[in-house]
Amino acid sequence: MRKDLHADAPGPLVNCSRREALHRLAGAGGAVGLAAMLPGCGGSDDGAAATESPQALAEVQAEALPAARTLHSGLDHAWGLAFLPDHSMLVTERIGRLRHVSADGSRISTVSGVPVGRIQNAGHGGLLDVAVDTQGSDIWVYLSYAEHGTGDQFNRAGTAVARARLVGNDLRDFHVIFRAYPKYLLSISKYHYGSRLLLAGSGKLFITLGEGRSDELRGQAQWLSSHLGKIVRINRDGSVPADNPFVGHEHALPEIWTLGHRNPQGLALHPATGELWSSEHGPQGGDELNLIERGHNYGWPRISHGCEYGTPVDTCTVVGGSTSAPGLDQPVTHWGRVRIAPSGMTFCDGRMFPEWRNHLVIAGLGGKELWRVVIEGRRVVSRTRMYAGLGERFRHVQQAPDGALLLLTDEANGRVLRIAR
Repeated sequence: MRKDLHADAPGPLVNCSRREALHRLAGAGGAVGLAAMLPGCGGSDDGAAATESPQALAEVQAEALPAARTLHSGLDHAWGLAFLPDHSMLVTERIGRLRHVSADGSRISTVSGVPVGRIQNAGHGGLLDVAVDTQGSDIWVYLSYAEHGTGDQFNRAGTAVARARLVGNDLRDFHVIFRAYPKYLLSISKYHYGSRLLLAGSGKLFITLGEGRSDELRGQAQWLSSHLGKIVRINRDGSVPADNPFVGHEHALPEIWTLGHRNPQGLALHPATGELWSSEHGPQGGDELNLIERGHNYGWPRISHGCEYGTPVDTCTVVGGSTSAPGLDQPVTHWGRVRIAPSGMTFCDGRMFPEWRNHLVIAGLGGKELWRVVIEGRRVVSRTRMYAGLGERFRHVQQAPDGALLLLTDEANGRVLRIAR
């Protein structure tokens, strides 16, 4: 049984590198206190991205943008989208359906084999993201969802990830490869499951995990003995890569890649640099874009750029009482008083839109818009609001094989939209 010993951690290690802190902790009673100690380490030479002050917001007039046309409608709160080798799509609906949509949007069917009875779909729960990996003749489908506990733990839920082989419109050999620890009581929270999936090189799978939103839970974003508020990295079969940063540290969960997150729901690899970027739902006025680096601590809830919901934005105190602290990474950019509620995101490679080459496009739920972000090195140099006139919550955006952008709207009558020339 895991034991949460964060209160017993040694004191901060002042002006030390993360590597030195890890080395010294190996003989200091384990790594449960590492999250508390790393903030005392000087971070100036870690190469972390510096926060870019919120820029003046640019908005492109609708007539200057490529049209967003409906590819398919009638989806029930679509959440995730992945392409199959024939360029058709798998789309998840939060109620627990996995849909197979033809490349031109004219045909749709339901994929069987999803364990609907295990899915908790209240609040932010449900069947969430989907990813596809082709290995030889096998098509492996990865699904994330909010999973009920079993037996007398059915009133708890947490993020789970499973994989199965797709054969026709059936999922076969379905098995869970990751379960976030701990599951939490639904009476405390039905929110912040994270759940974005990203298949990266060398057979690795990244998974974002929220911290449960509740005051009773969010502190666990700083605990290495909990998966809450983390981005984790596993092999595609669910095993743990030997080079994960906290492997071998007593009481630390070995899947953890980064910590100190609130509710990250976007993940994308930069097509030129291979760097991993993430969008994150912050508190009121504190939505973030982060450059994700191995073993780093992104600060939540010790620091933030936003306030508790319901407090006046102009005069409130940020969550944690400060926007920075030694050893805690800053977002590359944050949106200040503009609430975008960022979800899925993708980089454009320029195939269809050469003027957007290497630009990041983020789906916004709160502002019902897309954001196009221009990044130079580790700095954001501009942010542009787009497609706000559609008036729908954008849950996810993916680049199609031909370079077009496909959007999912998170509505009761949700749509797949195609932006193309």
